[in-house]
Amino acid sequence: MVVSALVAFTIPKQYESTARIMPPEQPLSGTAMLAALASRSLGGTSGGSGASALGGLGSLAGSLLGGRTSGALFIDLLHSRTVNDHVIDRFNLQRLYHKRYRIDTVKYMVHHTKIVEDKKSGVISITFTDTNAERARAITQGYLDELNSASLRSSVSSARREREFIEKRLVDVQAELQEAELALSQFSSVNTTLDIKEQTHAMVDAAARLQAELIVGHSEVDSLTQIYGEENVRVRAARARIASLQSELAKLSGSSAAPSEDANSGISDDKRLYPSLRQIPRLAVPYANLYRKVRIEETVFELLSQQYEIARLEEAKDTPVVSVVDPPLVAEKKSFPPRLLVMLILTAFSFAATSTYILLCHRLSLIALDDPRRLLAEEVGAGLRMQLQKVLPARARKSVL
Repeated sequence: MVVSALVAFTIPKQYESTARIMPPEQPLSGTAMLAALASRSLGGTSGGSGASALGGLGSLAGSLLGGRTSGALFIDLLHSRTVNDHVIDRFNLQRLYHKRYRIDTVKYMVHHTKIVEDKKSGVISITFTDTNAERARAITQGYLDELNSASLRSSVSSARREREFIEKRLVDVQAELQEAELALSQFSSVNTTLDIKEQTHAMVDAAARLQAELIVGHSEVDSLTQIYGEENVRVRAARARIASLQSELAKLSGSSAAPSEDANSGISDDKRLYPSLRQIPRLAVPYANLYRKVRIEETVFELLSQQYEIARLEEAKDTPVVSVVDPPLVAEKKSFPPRLLVMLILTAFSFAATSTYILLCHRLSLIALDDPRRLLAEEVGAGLRMQLQKVLPARARKSVL
């Protein structure tokens, strides 16, 4: 019991310091992009159907491109060689633990560090064990600091790469947008197309009015001819007005042939103030393609501009990445060894071993000197001594004998 007590009190005390952290959610940038695109595409929808469609698309974005937890990443970072090296250099642990090689110090750190993740809540517990309570708390806090620094460097580097990519893409999209706008403006300038839909409505209304005036004019000529005859001034004036209306209607209608010299008016298509009705369907398709391309480039440019500003903010952000739930504290009592339990176990083992030896010696003393069993035991003992003489060095052999 006395020897067991000496051994138990010789074992150095060990103290544990535990910190609990909660890794943040890392949403993918595609979710924000898809949400912005959904809001733009459904912006003109009215009533509850638009809201439900937007909500459905938002949930789809969340399920397909949703956030991912960083728990496994944080655990790997805590076990990484880089984090351990920084902690070793920060507290000069290689000299403190009397390790010749750094790899042995890293192994010692990994052996005395316990990292556990709660699968339900995602909270990570970091526990470090050391013979000094203050040092255990300081090293646990050092793990938190190095983890936050490594995560922040990785986050800033990722945001910088994303910002550089978006910046290059933004320049390309801006050039494509300017090119599309220039092509649309040139097409509109050559063909005098400002808004095909509105121009079509206006020209159809104008042609309908001219057609109605022609009908009224023909009726007026017929009635004046019956009253005053063919050579009357009023009849000739009415016929001249009808001819003018027919000329205007012909100019308004135009020709369905390819843009060329108009046979009816003698005015080329590029000198007209507006395209003719028969030319509008021909111009509608290229105009719609150019207009659609401009709208697409504008939408992409706006979305990339928003993502570029977000990436710039993420790159400039210098806030802690790790959310500390419970900071490490100085242990008030040791975690190892349980001295009373060690004393009891060693005392019981010593008692059992000594009792067994005494009983064996007593049993051996009761056996006669010429008994074959005793002779066999002595022969086995002699063989064991010879084997020890061959294996052990001379000095160790003398001490054993």
